Amino acid sequence: MGRAGSSRSSPPVAGLRRRNRGADGKLDGGDRARAVISREVTEGMTIPAGTPTGLFIDGKWGEGSAGSFAVLDPSTGEQIASVPRAGLDDLDRALAAAAAAQPEWAAAAPRERSEVLRKAFELMIARRDEIAFLMSLEMGKSLTDARGEVTYAAEFFRWFSEEAVRIDGALRTAPSGANRILTFRKAVGVALLLTPWNFPAAMATRKIGPAFAAGCSVVLKPAGETPLTALLLAQLLTEAGAPAGTVNVLTTDAPGGLVEAALADERLRKLSFTGSTGVGRTLLKQAADRIVNTSLELGGNAAFIVLDDADLDAAVEGAMLAKMRNGGQACTAANRFLVQEGVAQAFAAKLAAQMGALRVGPGTDEQTQLGPMINQRAVDGIADKVERSVAAGARVVIGGERPEGKGFYYPATVLAEVPRDCAVATDEVFGPVAPIITVRDDDEALAIANATEMGLTGYVYSGSLARGLRICERLEVGMVGLNRGLVSDPAAPFGGVKQSGLGREGGYEGIDAYLETTYVATGW
Repeated sequence: MGRAGSSRSSPPVAGLRRRNRGADGKLDGGDRARAVISREVTEGMTIPAGTPTGLFIDGKWGEGSAGSFAVLDPSTGEQIASVPRAGLDDLDRALAAAAAAQPEWAAAAPRERSEVLRKAFELMIARRDEIAFLMSLEMGKSLTDARGEVTYAAEFFRWFSEEAVRIDGALRTAPSGANRILTFRKAVGVALLLTPWNFPAAMATRKIGPAFAAGCSVVLKPAGETPLTALLLAQLLTEAGAPAGTVNVLTTDAPGGLVEAALADERLRKLSFTGSTGVGRTLLKQAADRIVNTSLELGGNAAFIVLDDADLDAAVEGAMLAKMRNGGQACTAANRFLVQEGVAQAFAAKLAAQMGALRVGPGTDEQTQLGPMINQRAVDGIADKVERSVAAGARVVIGGERPEGKGFYYPATVLAEVPRDCAVATDEVFGPVAPIITVRDDDEALAIANATEMGLTGYVYSGSLARGLRICERLEVGMVGLNRGLVSDPAAPFGGVKQSGLGREGGYEGIDAYLETTYVATGW
């Protein structure tokens, strides 16, 4: 796929100061499934030739006014690219370009906006391998996960290309009969889109898709860890026919001042943010000064409930999806496994066997099943939570010890007998750690599941549809996977309750965040 530079691979690294544990927690488990830490460290890897690395403002590529910063390969910790650090001057130019393009874009025929999104979908699918490789390189996820993300991300463009032509209004008669009530919907205006590093393509398309469909021009600020995918998407949208100024991309590793200035600017009418709950709280306070229309998709602490009538093999298969997709670095990731006591030991054994067999390595290696974490801070945070939880009484079934060597790796880890108040049970781990908490019955599982300020996702496995649906109804979350380890779908409303966010993305509801309703009272 045309990588600039050269690469060479060292032999698999073995025995990285790691002890293998069997499903019963004993060391050196013999013929039990072992964790595979056979990792190839790739050196000298660079980004594909032709990958854009400049700011994108008003249809043009350029440098930033505040210097530049490095983009690292998480598998080695080495620099793979340098991109501009946007300053306040760049923000002003981007907002000016978006504001200038806004009236004409909003007034464009719905079919015109639809066709741009449809073409962007086709371009993403045609270049899937290129985009996947770039994501694996800058974020660390396996190529399998990256290819899946490209397909998922592209689908937001296709879905909202179809929704663009279905923006409607209503005509009704006032109950008094004195007048008619006419409503129509129009674009909210210039939108600032703030996306995280864990899904560099999908989080951008999930916001750009509905914004474009509604007729909003956008300023996209991707995460500093993964700016390259966002810049490539801007290039694809331009190729698809997006007019100059409708999409602008500002890269930075110091977003605080830039975002605060944007929210204070009267040209900005919409904020959409995906990221941590802590940052979301700050942004909501800042947006309140001008009452900026705000959508927030924030943290999760998902419970994965396994009842005693569940198909355990299916539950483990679902757990591998819910926990290990993206290496556990997902807001929808299963964070707490609440397993009924009669099946807890068997579930732990089966899950440990599968998690322990995963091949760890650079995301760009076709054989990799678990790539590195995003950075050293992430690894340190995961390790700290695991170590504190083990000190509090959790038992390591498999994993739990950091390997040595280059890159930001943490092994697949299963903990059993987890105290309900320890770190891995109360905090979002955001990594490949599965803590198993034993529960007596449905009510206890629900009490623990709902005992969090978060409410994004939940998972339920039961052999009884009625029992499972009763649990789903009582879970305080925005989304539930019932006998299914994957909930994300462009055609479904994605979002949470409590401190997991405001609003929904995707589905029929996704475009609403970028539209305002105007009501006209008239009669004839």
